[in-house]
Amino acid sequence: MFNSIDIATSGLVAQRIRMNTAAMNMANKDTVVSPDGGPYKRRSVVFNTGTDAHDRSEQGVHVSAINKEAVYRWQYDPANPYANEDGYVKMPGIDEVVEMVNMMEAQRAYEANLSVVEVSKSMLISSLRLLA
Repeated sequence: MFNSIDIATSGLVAQRIRMNTAAMNMANKDTVVSPDGGPYKRRSVVFNTGTDAHDRSEQGVHVSAINKEAVYRWQYDPANPYANEDGYVKMPGIDEVVEMVNMMEAQRAYEANLSVVEVSKSMLISSLRLLA
């Protein structure tokens, strides 16, 4: 019973990280200069599954990496101080529609994992009532 709760909890954590990453991408879609130098690089979350049946911390889903994608677009803005000699500014290649879809998918997966936790908790409580 606790394994299902642990697995669903790992999904909750993974989807929260995915949501935070998509929100960070949306917030920085116009960031021309980042601490790395150059425009902000879009982040994407990479999930990995746990397969060790003896170590409960390895079950479920885990974030194995958060990749930075060096994809850019050029925007014409000659008044921008970061514009090149032709008046174009190198901007992050972040698609708002893709980020919104990622957020909606993360929200749905989070809700599904939360339902698993609540059903497992209800089953556990029912089992304890049988013993009393």
